[in-house]
Amino acid sequence: MKMGFRWYGEGNDTVSLDQVRQVPGVETIVWSLHHKQAGEVWEEAEIAAEIAAITGLTDEHRARGITKTFDAEVVESVNVHESIKLGKTVLGMSRDEAIANYVTTIERLGRAGVKVVCYNFMPVFDWLRTDMFHPLPDGSTALFYEKAVVDLMTPESLIESMHLGDGGLTLPGWEPERLASFQELKEAYVGVTREDMYASYEYFLDAIIPTCEEYDVKIGVHPDDPAFDIFGWPRVVSRKEDLARVLSLNDSPYHGLTLCLGSFGSNPDSDPVDAVKTFMDRIHFTHVRNIKHFPNGDFTEVAHRACEGSIDTVGIMKAYADAGYQGYVRPDHGRHLWDENTTNRPRPGYGLYDRALGIQYLLGVWDACRYEAPSPR
Repeated sequence: MKMGFRWYGEGNDTVSLDQVRQVPGVETIVWSLHHKQAGEVWEEAEIAAEIAAITGLTDEHRARGITKTFDAEVVESVNVHESIKLGKTVLGMSRDEAIANYVTTIERLGRAGVKVVCYNFMPVFDWLRTDMFHPLPDGSTALFYEKAVVDLMTPESLIESMHLGDGGLTLPGWEPERLASFQELKEAYVGVTREDMYASYEYFLDAIIPTCEEYDVKIGVHPDDPAFDIFGWPRVVSRKEDLARVLSLNDSPYHGLTLCLGSFGSNPDSDPVDAVKTFMDRIHFTHVRNIKHFPNGDFTEVAHRACEGSIDTVGIMKAYADAGYQGYVRPDHGRHLWDENTTNRPRPGYGLYDRALGIQYLLGVWDACRYEAPSPR
């Protein structure tokens, strides 16, 4: 297992690589080119520059005796253009043009040494919360989903509310350039069914998997977040049976999951530990986090420790450890702690401290499950 840490790039993240360097156990920086829009080709020079920033050390680092480096083997995400999901031209781009650009990007990432690409197949909107900095009883804040608020919202009001909490930083999945054409998207999805989405998904996979195989890049789909339909648009990567259906669309081992257990577990009927055990052979990348469910349908992000919420993070890590999991893992949405709530407000869910604490907790469980006494000297 390789532990990762999601980083949004120089000038686009309140957390620096030097800070991440001091978190024990982190080997992989999970990155993306966040200025690229869905459907755009990633240029080779842009890819090389970002990887160099992640993997390199400066003379100043070396002068201070710093030797720890990272790899850049995981990209989260290369976003899928809406024309691919719909199977028709939308937002000025045809499905085949968007797929051709996606294939080119995968080829270039593979040549640069990337091993896993995360993506999602959610219609229109990506992840959804109603409060970006909801107060918790311990004084920290966290992402919060309030069902009654969403039930009363229109998609237009949701777009506005999401950007009130971005702090001037990018919110992947809520890019203003794409959502500026929301009315066109809204009309394009009228009458689209789950079966339509699966048919478009299979077409996409059949087109890109040969390139994934040739350039040794595994792709992992991220579950819907939250894992149920929003505003009547069909979400097709929500439940256990959805994951099985998606994997059945193409049997290549390069097609698999980015199994985010918090997103999958946002549906209280789901069993995250069972999902890990069921799909272990197709999990290329995983996010382990905790949420707490409330009887009225609300949920909030909490600390990674199992007893803090409704997700059995110990059971999850034990399942990975027992299987000798060889893929990539990262902590996910953390609480905002200490000065992050006052002077150093991060991107919602992506501060430094709680994710660093989460890594130590997850690695502690992993080590406990995998422990072998050292050989006598």
